[in-house]
Amino acid sequence: MQTTLYGADVVLRPATADDIPALAAIRAEPAVYARWRGGEDLAAAVAEDLAAPGEYSYAIENEGRIIGAIQWSQESDPDYRHANIDIYLTSVLHGRGLGTDAVRTLARHLLTERGHHRIAIDPAADNEAAIRSYRKVGFQPVGIMRRYERGPDGTWHDALLMDLLAEDLTD
Repeated sequence: MQTTLYGADVVLRPATADDIPALAAIRAEPAVYARWRGGEDLAAAVAEDLAAPGEYSYAIENEGRIIGAIQWSQESDPDYRHANIDIYLTSVLHGRGLGTDAVRTLARHLLTERGHHRIAIDPAADNEAAIRSYRKVGFQPVGIMRRYERGPDGTWHDALLMDLLAEDLTD
């Protein structure tokens, strides 16, 4: 069961169908769309994300308004158990530490409440701002995943696999 999580400046609450228009509008912002895409019907893409089995989506709020989404999933095999995180944030608030706060808040929950010892995240290798943000939480680079994701232009792009061990989480 998902619960509402409180960070220093953000609130992460379980996303609902009522959040789809606001999240689709954020996904339509050029800087967000370039990383997340979603086709021509972004409302349908967001709805699909919210309904994906095994994925848990939160709306990110700041000062009472939706500013993005963060989601997590997990590998449940006991020999490989870990969690994964993905996030997007309205571009007008990039660089203000709110994404870092959201990632740290969810990571703390996954480590302390859900019992994970390791969390992975995989930003595009050229997404320097995201990589800086994740490093502030304690994520460390593991390696480049070559030609990992197809971009909007149809070409394959590298991603940076990063992980966070419980003892690496920063406050």
